[in-house]
Amino acid sequence: MLLGTWNLENLYRPGGKFGPKDKAAYEAKLASLAATISALRPSVLAVQEVGDPEALADLAGMLEGTWHTTLSEHADERGIRVGFLSSLPVFVVADEDCFPAPVRPVQVGDVGKPVARAGRGVLAVTVTTRAFFFDAAVCHLKSKLLSYGGGRFQPRDEGERARFGAYALYRRSAEATLVRSLADRLLKGDGREHDVVVLGDLNDEVSAATTQILLGPPGSEIGTPGFDKPDKGDAKRLWNVAPLIPAEQRYSRIHAGRRELIDHVLVSRSLLNQVTAAGTGVPGSTATALPSVGDGDPQERRNATGSDHAPVWIRIER
Repeated sequence: MLLGTWNLENLYRPGGKFGPKDKAAYEAKLASLAATISALRPSVLAVQEVGDPEALADLAGMLEGTWHTTLSEHADERGIRVGFLSSLPVFVVADEDCFPAPVRPVQVGDVGKPVARAGRGVLAVTVTTRAFFFDAAVCHLKSKLLSYGGGRFQPRDEGERARFGAYALYRRSAEATLVRSLADRLLKGDGREHDVVVLGDLNDEVSAATTQILLGPPGSEIGTPGFDKPDKGDAKRLWNVAPLIPAEQRYSRIHAGRRELIDHVLVSRSLLNQVTAAGTGVPGSTATALPSVGDGDPQERRNATGSDHAPVWIRIER
């Protein structure tokens, strides 16, 4: 079984404020996304940046076989949300956006009230087959792309850049805490017995503090001396599969010409024991061709074909 995560980049139907300007651009985008998903052949694919539920349904309709779409009810100011596209039935067990207590509201700008909610919801589902029973959660944390007052994407000065960088970090950290809180409940006290996977666009790399929040107790990461030494922390840990991805594939976006892995798959101990492979892009490929994106207005790519992210995936077997 293949599980994956993919930021579909502005999946809207045409004609609106954020989607492709015409039907031809929309159909080209759907065709590109469908081709990748068909090659990927996931059983469960966590998706981000779904702007129109109908657009995800259109995408599912282009795939062979029966596909199910499940979306969070919590969208950001552009209407984008997270969800799942799956060839298996899934059952929603949580859909949340409030920061867990006692996390207080965080400042997100120079003016305005602090916020106590994530920009996008965190959705969790249960997947059941004859061979597998696991919980999967999908998230999309606050972007590192900074926007300033009046819709600007460039600061007036470096003081403004620093402030808004801090505001984004405050929110991304609080959102990571929300995801970790939900993961704790899914683990049910012992991830050595319960299969849990957390998937999504974390908008930062493996070693980032916000990404590390999701791991739980420190130590035992893949590739460290403690990895093969079970301890009490294994009950609550999540493992980032990034070290299992071949080095030449270990990126999911290209920013300013630099490859970075900002989309992640994290698994509980029991599920980690079932992982037989991990990668980005399409299984069997050695590298993924992606556009290099910058810090400009993301609307510049509204007519782009495909996505500026690569899928990240794991294969599990019993």
